[in-house]
Amino acid sequence: MPAGTAWDARRIAWLVRRLGAARAAARPTTLSEVERRRDPFRLLVACIISLRTKDEVTAEASARLFARADTPSGVAALPPKTIARLIYPAGFYNTKARQIRAIAGRIARAHGGRVPATRAELLDFAGVGRKTANLVLGLGFAIPAICVDTHVHRISNRLGLVRTRTPEETEAALERALPRRYWIDINDLLVTFGQNVCHPTSPRCSTCPLAERCPRVGVTRSR
Repeated sequence: MPAGTAWDARRIAWLVRRLGAARAAARPTTLSEVERRRDPFRLLVACIISLRTKDEVTAEASARLFARADTPSGVAALPPKTIARLIYPAGFYNTKARQIRAIAGRIARAHGGRVPATRAELLDFAGVGRKTANLVLGLGFAIPAICVDTHVHRISNRLGLVRTRTPEETEAALERALPRRYWIDINDLLVTFGQNVCHPTSPRCSTCPLAERCPRVGVTRSR
């Protein structure tokens, strides 16, 4: 697809089908076990742990913490040092431990033990940004929301779906470009694709299932 060609509804449907097939053939994504359970609290905590942390570390750290405590009241009862030890070596594990405990305590006390289901309330938690809030809304509550991380931002621009400079701009642009039925799934589709094919540097363009319609915006080196 030449640069500048619009992604109309037909092309977007093709894109989602191809991404779905690529995901089915790839390894599970970071939060796959948590996502299968669709538990808002587990999703929220795992996403906080995942920030600036490798996928495999996030999965193992989350599993250790949830094996010890997996409810807001249970996590809030743990000392910060215990949480930090359980999620180590996640990046900024001491800071995340304090944030996770504070969030768990607030959910237990102020929200009856249930994660709030609005973006405004989620963003009011220290350590929760739009990426995390939207992931919890989409996967935890089935509320249409686009979770934009580095993969979604990078690949959306490479494909020419958007022309943006920040994840916040990408979220707004994708909301305009994509039908609402794709909002929840697009993060998982693009994250898996980014991990296995469309790498930050030297993407695997020679074997890419989207190559025939990808303008490769900004790609200077590929395999």
